[in-house]
Amino acid sequence: MEESINIEQIFNILKKHIKLVGGLTVAGALVAILITTFFMTPKYDATVQILVNRTETNNNVGAAYNTQQADVQMINTYKDIIQNKIVLDPVRKEITKKDNFIGTSDDLKNQISISNEANSQVFSVTVKDTNAYRAADIANSVADTFKSKIKKMMKVNNVTIVADAIAKPNAVSPNKKLNILMGIVLGAIAGIGIAFAIELLDKTVKGTDFLAELGLSNLGMINHIDETKKSQRLFGQSKPRTRKHTN
Repeated sequence: MEESINIEQIFNILKKHIKLVGGLTVAGALVAILITTFFMTPKYDATVQILVNRTETNNNVGAAYNTQQADVQMINTYKDIIQNKIVLDPVRKEITKKDNFIGTSDDLKNQISISNEANSQVFSVTVKDTNAYRAADIANSVADTFKSKIKKMMKVNNVTIVADAIAKPNAVSPNKKLNILMGIVLGAIAGIGIAFAIELLDKTVKGTDFLAELGLSNLGMINHIDETKKSQRLFGQSKPRTRKHTN
């Protein structure tokens, strides 16, 4: 037998189990706050901006434009170099001494992300770390090491640090508001799911319509008599009556 639920039934089910749904929604928010506050380590980011371009001695506008486009295309190569151990190993040694960094060059690589705007010769190196000041130190060390290494590797002398990384006091993760919202949504979904499960698994007879759906006939109804009241009535009737005698 297929069961179908209309909008009115859905509303009635939610209304019937409103305390369950509301309770789990609040519980989801509280769990999200608890996990975000006590079990997730805050992370901070710092960004350094680097410009790499080659000096064009030819005053030809077309040649200068081609050189600029070539520099833009080279940014992908610069990204690979920055994330290579030739840059990260010296950075790790410096940060270990300066900020007591505990980790490998691969750990540093996982902390670094590199991005640039379309057709821009400037690219950004962003570092995430559990310490705001260490994040800035790592970013600046990466930029300085890259500037030193790229000169020897690719004969590029025109490398400029456009903006040094600075420590930011506000953590970028975890996102407390987003986590709480997710907790509320998950709690509400769980509450609604349990409410519908309770209703769908409840096979008790709720009326004659339920019997008709099963193909059964209603032969009659038997009223329920409370056993306590029944006992009181029986004992009350069997209790002997006493007469008062007056002299």
